[in-house]
Amino acid sequence: MHARTPEQASFAASIDAFCRARTGTRAQRDALTQHGVEAHNARLYAEMAELGWLGVGISPKYGGSDGGMAEMCLFAERTSYGLAPVGGYITTAVAASPYAKFGSEAQKEKVLTGITRGRVEAISISEPDAGSDAAAITCRATRTSGGFLINGQKTWCSNAHFADHLLLVARTQSSGSRHEGLTMFCVPTGTPGVEIRGIPTLNGKEVNDVFFTDCFLPEDSVVGRLDQAWPQLMSGLNSERLLLAASMLGRGRRAFDDAVTYVKERKQFGKPIGSFQALKHRIADLATELECCELLIYRVAQMADEAPDRMLPREASMAKLKTTETAKRVAIEGVQMMGGYGYATEYDMESHLRATVISTVFGGTSEIQRDIIGKTFGL
Repeated sequence: MHARTPEQASFAASIDAFCRARTGTRAQRDALTQHGVEAHNARLYAEMAELGWLGVGISPKYGGSDGGMAEMCLFAERTSYGLAPVGGYITTAVAASPYAKFGSEAQKEKVLTGITRGRVEAISISEPDAGSDAAAITCRATRTSGGFLINGQKTWCSNAHFADHLLLVARTQSSGSRHEGLTMFCVPTGTPGVEIRGIPTLNGKEVNDVFFTDCFLPEDSVVGRLDQAWPQLMSGLNSERLLLAASMLGRGRRAFDDAVTYVKERKQFGKPIGSFQALKHRIADLATELECCELLIYRVAQMADEAPDRMLPREASMAKLKTTETAKRVAIEGVQMMGGYGYATEYDMESHLRATVISTVFGGTSEIQRDIIGKTFGL
């Protein structure tokens, strides 16, 4: 385990204790998630806000505690390990960064203060024809009297159905390169002309299509500079990839611990199945991989905290790639080791599988992460 400061160790221990008390049993989690359908429970999230945890990466000016990336990763990791249904945290934390760096004072006051009080934010970038190729965005923001009219469709928008605002990226210019002419907007989800439709998935209610039809946004909805969304997006990739990695580290560790508990208790041929070499070696390999993930994540978080404005495309992509692939492997191996029980909804392993299998797709696929890493070597 990576070295933690006394404050970080205390923070992690507090989260673990909270989760044991509030989400420690299957019955508690079922009650909070409508039996696994909902990924986020607003009441539980509000309790965490009251404890001051949701503002860990936000300035005290807006109600936060001014923590760094390491503390944000700790929160994502430990709540994920504790199976706390606070699925709105990752998109909220990622959305906070552009507002903090580029937003107006009014936007910061509204959005960042809201986050510390338990409000959820969402990010709207992907489109039906613009996923990995985000520069292919066609959702249009057209100038009109006093602001902009938005028309187009976004998809795979996590948490839009219970978010306060969408951090929208739309095209405001078509001249120049594909990466030019994109602008960020702050869009209240209740704005006329915005329609949010859920997309059913294996993991319940998480993602949405969002349709914009002559949606009017005033001038002060622009976040940062007009036509400069691309460099603003790039500046926030460290936080997105690291937080996704930290969350999957927590889920992967939970799947690992559940598997170990099972193979110690389950007996076949007169002894625990974990004593068989095939499973013992499998456990050893998975434990080693998870330890590597933890060391990588918190090393990159430390680098980010030491130089907040530094771009870390190679390191952040490595953390996201390694951890999501490892978490998925742990869950798949967990199902295999538990046999039919790993597939049964009576146990948590099948939910670990559903949660981790998509992690190598969202936030930039494993293939895209490998491509980014390769480019940093001049390839």
